[in-house]
Amino acid sequence: MSVNRHLPHVFVLPEDDANRQIANGFLLDEQLLSGRIRVLEEAGGWKEVLDRFCSVYAREMDRFTERRMILLIDFDNQIARLAMATQRIPANLRPRVFILGALTEPERLKEDLGSYERIGLSIARDCRESADQIWQHRLLQHNLSEVGRLREHIRPILFP
Repeated sequence: MSVNRHLPHVFVLPEDDANRQIANGFLLDEQLLSGRIRVLEEAGGWKEVLDRFCSVYAREMDRFTERRMILLIDFDNQIARLAMATQRIPANLRPRVFILGALTEPERLKEDLGSYERIGLSIARDCRESADQIWQHRLLQHNLSEVGRLREHIRPILFP
């Protein structure tokens, strides 16, 4: 099912297959309005996520003003990566772009929390319920400032 580009919707651009699987787990939440979110093909690296966003999706976001983008990257123990990545996002689009990811890599999250599907479902539940349970995990805590923005902008689109 394709999203209506003229209504509020969310695109998720994952770095790799593990992040894509987490995003697909999010889609399994029964209360999610699935016609408002699309998980894109993985980019192949955190720099490639930013390159693809800047070369393809930034232009599209100028045309489709109801689009929000979530960029799922691995932080590889580099907290400064959020600031570096944010600087690559055009200033006019920053309010509609969210950068999230595991502090190390999703494989470590899987070791602690179970399958990628389960992780994605837990993230969806926290989004729906405005909770921080999964975000308190040591490999996800660094996302809390972005999660606050997500609640404000993404939750009403996906869980009205």
